[in-house]
Amino acid sequence: MIAQELKVTYIAFLRGINVGGHHKVPMVELRKEFENLGFEKVTTILNSGNIIFDTKEDKFENIEKSISVHLENYFGFSIPIIVRKAEALLELFHKHPFREIEISKNTRLYISFLKSDENLALELPWTSPDNSYQILEYTAKNILSVLDLSISKTPKAMEILEKSFGKELTTRNWNTIEKIERKLQAGR
Repeated sequence: MIAQELKVTYIAFLRGINVGGHHKVPMVELRKEFENLGFEKVTTILNSGNIIFDTKEDKFENIEKSISVHLENYFGFSIPIIVRKAEALLELFHKHPFREIEISKNTRLYISFLKSDENLALELPWTSPDNSYQILEYTAKNILSVLDLSISKTPKAMEILEKSFGKELTTRNWNTIEKIERKLQAGR
């Protein structure tokens, strides 16, 4: 009997595409290029570079590097990429990490994905001096944070994150994670 290789579902998060008319990456082309890399069941979520895919490859570094090199060659510019196992993201989602947060129309819930573990210089939970931004948790290369737009209309959240954790990260609104979770549960 021949052992069948198991496929693992991953999610790639691309940073800095389709923002303000710069680094345009059409989702149809992105899906096609992921398929050209041999990935299967490729699904894009929104226009901001969230891709669900299956592969037999089991090393993040290999996946990230192959995607990064291929997309830079195809699109002509570097695209920072962070990959997570779908299973790990679903586990985090089902822990309901924002359950203690009082939600209003001005509340924004975020998750930032880091490429590597960083030494955290901030004591958590950390709150910005104007109380508009709070970093709640840092675990498994993920940062969970909350922004209150009623306090500050010009948030410096990314600047704070980059100063504290470096530039090898990308941030998503928790609504995006909810959309990814629904796609995964529906089998895409």
